[in-house]
Amino acid sequence: MRPFELFIGLRYTRAKRRNHFISFISLISIGGIALGVTTLIVVLSVMNGFQKEIHARMLGITPHIDVGSDTGQIADWQPVLDIVSKDPEISAAAPYVDGQGMLSLSDRAQGVMVRGIQPDAEDRLTGLAGKMKTGSLNSLRPDEFNIVLGSDLAHALGAQVGDKVLLITPQGQITPAGMLPRLKQFTVTGIFEVGMRGYDDVLALINLGDAQRLFHMGSSVTGIGARLHDLERARSVAAELDEKLPKYLYAVDWTRKNANYFRAVQMEKTAMFIILLLIILVAAFNIVSTLVMAVTDKQADIAILRTLGASPLSIMKIFMVQGVVIGLTGTALGVLCGVVLALNIETIVPFIEHLFGIKFFSPDVYLISDVPSDLHRGDVLTVAYFSFVISVLATLYPSWRASKTQPAEALRYE
Repeated sequence: MRPFELFIGLRYTRAKRRNHFISFISLISIGGIALGVTTLIVVLSVMNGFQKEIHARMLGITPHIDVGSDTGQIADWQPVLDIVSKDPEISAAAPYVDGQGMLSLSDRAQGVMVRGIQPDAEDRLTGLAGKMKTGSLNSLRPDEFNIVLGSDLAHALGAQVGDKVLLITPQGQITPAGMLPRLKQFTVTGIFEVGMRGYDDVLALINLGDAQRLFHMGSSVTGIGARLHDLERARSVAAELDEKLPKYLYAVDWTRKNANYFRAVQMEKTAMFIILLLIILVAAFNIVSTLVMAVTDKQADIAILRTLGASPLSIMKIFMVQGVVIGLTGTALGVLCGVVLALNIETIVPFIEHLFGIKFFSPDVYLISDVPSDLHRGDVLTVAYFSFVISVLATLYPSWRASKTQPAEALRYE
């Protein structure tokens, strides 16, 4: 048999009340909770989608782990490359040379980050060959002094495939007239596009051997980049590599290289969660209002139950059932709507944009012009949990007030 508190509580929830305003407030409470839960799930999914998209673009051209030295150069790098490549959790590894310079074409000049690479190894490391707009990454052959530019950098210079650009580096030559910068002419043989500022607008790629000669590095390299099978294991793999590598070398994973960015994203996500949780809190106040009015409306019923032997705790449970039903119904509806919207947001947003002739995120202004979504089960469960807990807490005070009803006082005017 069901406990009589549950039976009566559910009966009060289903029954037609004399005061229809109470029923209306109950529906508002359910709708408020559902709206809050839906909004939280959709917003968190969209933020996850943006974060995932930026991760993919950022890590699409940078290694998951970098091995470097305090001096900025690794002289005997081939044994180091062997140690890194043999790690079972690393799928690809390649050396690189980094340096700064300035590119000039006609009357235009741009500061650049120059990276010397081995084309085949770099493609396995970052998949950069798949991001080429024109030309080929394999055109970066040694001793030919070819160069591949980011799309925004090429646009700023007015450069196209086949143009000759002048690369100026600070590693100059000492002459009787003083220190002169080193100048070298390169041929543009390709243009790539990653889709992120900081790469497309400043990065220029040349052959590893050409970079070593340009920056007077001999046979040394700046570092060795590695790609992982599972990028979430980057921190632990970097720690393991630190133990295997010589003492003068260190391994840095992608989470440490971009720590400020990821910390800011996590703080923004937490702040947004707390702000949107206030919607559920507002709906919880409606539950309080509903139960307070229900307790006032059921004074006679409470008194009769008390005279029949119901304890104050039983009366409290009866009205808690009502609040819990409202919270559960609102939470369930919110989870259902939130999951459906989050899974279809990439279809719904373009439809709205087409219907009203607007663009929420202009590609000329924003890095990501489409609205991505990445639904996480953990986010859904967290939102549902907080919604249910808030709903239960909202029932405590009205239910406690109901349990304190004195039968004689309640029946005096009946």
